[in-house]
Amino acid sequence: MFRSRAKDEKAQDADKAPVTDSSQPRHPEAPKGRPTPKRSSAQSQRRSVANTSMTRKEAAKRQREERRSALERQRQALASGDERYLPARDKGPVRRFARDFIDSRFNIAEFFLPMAVVILVLSMVRVAALQNIALLLWLVVIVLIVLDSFVTGFRLKKQLAERFAGENKRGAVAYALMRSLQMRRLRLPKPQVKRGERP
Repeated sequence: MFRSRAKDEKAQDADKAPVTDSSQPRHPEAPKGRPTPKRSSAQSQRRSVANTSMTRKEAAKRQREERRSALERQRQALASGDERYLPARDKGPVRRFARDFIDSRFNIAEFFLPMAVVILVLSMVRVAALQNIALLLWLVVIVLIVLDSFVTGFRLKKQLAERFAGENKRGAVAYALMRSLQMRRLRLPKPQVKRGERP
């Protein structure tokens, strides 16, 4: 009764407008051919699209399965060296080179655990001479590991600066030195180069 004439004309135009294919572009001033939905109905429609029909139990089960498959892919990648599924700390050409650099040479630090067992056994024997030898061996092993790690870190840093001039090399030397402390057969990702082979 009190509606303006302009609104009545627009409503009539909207009723008369043909339904067009959504793939064709519509002129910005042309009527759209349907009434604008209320905010509450639009929000409820969005929520119904966003919420899947899964229950909380099913969603948790699917999440567990996805996590299990991701961990399995990561485990296989650690064994095969597949870059796509490696953890973030092992990814990238810089980290790969650091691993290959360590794996291609003998490191004194990797023999620390077997030597530690031998020294511990010697120190437990109730013979003063053997206990003195064990103490001396501890000192020699620690000094050798520190010197070897220093030389390895210096050489690796130099190689990284030559090969990866513009890339981020932060933490690569520490990563390599931590790898050198592990026995070769226990390293993950598994070594991809043989000893003496240039990385």
